[in-house]
Amino acid sequence: MSTTNNFPKLHNATWPGIVGKGPDSEPVIPFDDLLAYTAAAEVNGIKFDGVDIGLLDPHVDINGGRDEANRLADKVAAHNLKIGSLVAPIWAGSAMGSKESRTVFVDMVRKACQFAQRLNELGIRPYGVIRIDSSCTPSDWAADPAGNTKIIAETFREACDVAADYGERLAAEGEICWGGMHSWKTMIDTLEAVDRPNIGFQADMSHTFLYLLGYNRPEDRILPENFQWDDREALTEGLRELTRALRPWTIDFHVAQNDGTVFGSGSHDKTGRHCLPNDPNGKLDIAKDAGHWLRDEQGRLTKAFNHICWDGCMFSNAVLNQQQTWNDILAALISVREAHGWQA
Repeated sequence: MSTTNNFPKLHNATWPGIVGKGPDSEPVIPFDDLLAYTAAAEVNGIKFDGVDIGLLDPHVDINGGRDEANRLADKVAAHNLKIGSLVAPIWAGSAMGSKESRTVFVDMVRKACQFAQRLNELGIRPYGVIRIDSSCTPSDWAADPAGNTKIIAETFREACDVAADYGERLAAEGEICWGGMHSWKTMIDTLEAVDRPNIGFQADMSHTFLYLLGYNRPEDRILPENFQWDDREALTEGLRELTRALRPWTIDFHVAQNDGTVFGSGSHDKTGRHCLPNDPNGKLDIAKDAGHWLRDEQGRLTKAFNHICWDGCMFSNAVLNQQQTWNDILAALISVREAHGWQA
């Protein structure tokens, strides 16, 4: 296997140890365990470069200030890893909620930016963004699409202004379970309404893939209702249309696999079903299809971000507690970098 390319850097995510876990599901996987699995993964001498982190209890105390950021940096550095993008825990509020709820939303962004600032000062975080969503449902949004998009945009705009004070960019997650972000068209409408230079889009090969099928917004589907999965030409053309629209906004990227269905567990509602990279039901050619996001219409590398991250939520603990799982995930990331990476 060629190892010429050293960019984009390869990151694992820590939030799969939390999302879909909890009292009504399986136990949360400890942060230290996820770091250990990440650091131990190796494929032909190549290892993960870092982790993207959800600033979520019980892994991280968002109210812990500098001491908590220092603790986090020390843990990650001890495994010879870097930190990239951070997930702001905005769900105690809502971008479409009451004035008080929206204030909480923006305050969580502020705290995430403060964490980021300290990690940057410590030299552990050389790249990355702050990830957000609208923290509201598509059905609630649908009660007043124009009015609710305006409210979400106002909240995002305020959050962007806060982030700008820390030199941070915000990435709105392309996932079908968030109101105003649940289709590719509503996502673009929301981003355009925000009208700030430091907001962009976080593409996920699994979540964003569902935009093609129009879940939660059938009128915006790209693939026909009678689409057959063995029609690779139509799927490729659908991905081209989708990425043509969203690529200019994309500032953060998740490598993932999807089987074309939705799934939810724990407190996380229906969303794109993540599959392991070698799942026989996976609909994506990971290395090839990542290129729709990482290259422009002429096939040139965009180099729009310095790292890519694997996202695989809602797998069972039995799967996540196997080292081979992480080796296979690393291999998928390597295949993307070999196909669409660069040397720097």
